[in-house]
Amino acid sequence: MSLNNTSQPSVKYCAAEVNAKYRHGRPGPELVPSRYALRVGEIDVLVVSDGVLSLPGAMLGHNVDPAARAAWLEDMFLPPDVLEWALNAVVARSGGRTILIDAGIGGEFPDLPRAGLWAQRLEAAGIDLASVTDVVLTHMHMDHCGGLLADGVKERLRPDLRVHLAAAEAEFWESPDFSRVSMPPGFPDALRRTAKRFLNEYHSQLQPFETEYEVTPGVVVHRTGGHTPGHSVVRLASGGDRLTFAGDLVFQVGFEHPDWYNGFEHDPEEAARVRVRLLRELAANRESLVATHLSFPSVCHVAVDGDVFRWVPGPWEY
Repeated sequence: MSLNNTSQPSVKYCAAEVNAKYRHGRPGPELVPSRYALRVGEIDVLVVSDGVLSLPGAMLGHNVDPAARAAWLEDMFLPPDVLEWALNAVVARSGGRTILIDAGIGGEFPDLPRAGLWAQRLEAAGIDLASVTDVVLTHMHMDHCGGLLADGVKERLRPDLRVHLAAAEAEFWESPDFSRVSMPPGFPDALRRTAKRFLNEYHSQLQPFETEYEVTPGVVVHRTGGHTPGHSVVRLASGGDRLTFAGDLVFQVGFEHPDWYNGFEHDPEEAARVRVRLLRELAANRESLVATHLSFPSVCHVAVDGDVFRWVPGPWEY
């Protein structure tokens, strides 16, 4: 795994130029950064982008006054109606194991044209799927497990691959409850379909755990619940360095407004409680944070700001 980070300028296109300059709706891979390398002690870490999802801005907080949500979006120089959510996954190498933490959305959904390049971006980063020993899934929403269902991926994975997932998560998706979410139309059906297919195709490789599991020394997955019943975070620790991959517990708005309910949370009250506990812990121990939907590469720290929190970007590692 290369530890060199190269940044290329972002390129913005107006709508009239999209078809001319995007291939099948996607920017050419040379136009956007897609991986960011760092080290946590002796653990090699690679944050891999699977692109972005365009979702309604209301997904940030469906339990708040729309005017308050619009004001926050304006303060952040973001459009009022559509927000581009980053899709970040992580690769960790430690103790002779190559561990994929989440797997992107895959290629099943052609109506999401700027996402779904997870496997190709792993390959471009020098990660051979045949070398992967473990996969850890924070949860089974399609943008976290779908990459493992993309064409040609499973055939390239080793037969003794271990897929670590909270037992409560696998149980939930046998008969999922969407009664408290606030998702755009079509998403519940897509999530059900993807989860069912994933459980069928990877059943024999699942390694369910109850509360916590050490994948290899320094890489521990811990069930938090909230976002989904089996949602988990992954804690990396080596020497004096620590990093937490928080999955979907922390969204961009969650630092200033941790009590805002995300539309994809199956138990929004519990998700808010878990989010506050995690942010308090990260602020106290000053460890690094990476999360799925924070802007790539998302490496940051958490500071306390009165009764809420403040996002502190980590320095770029060259």
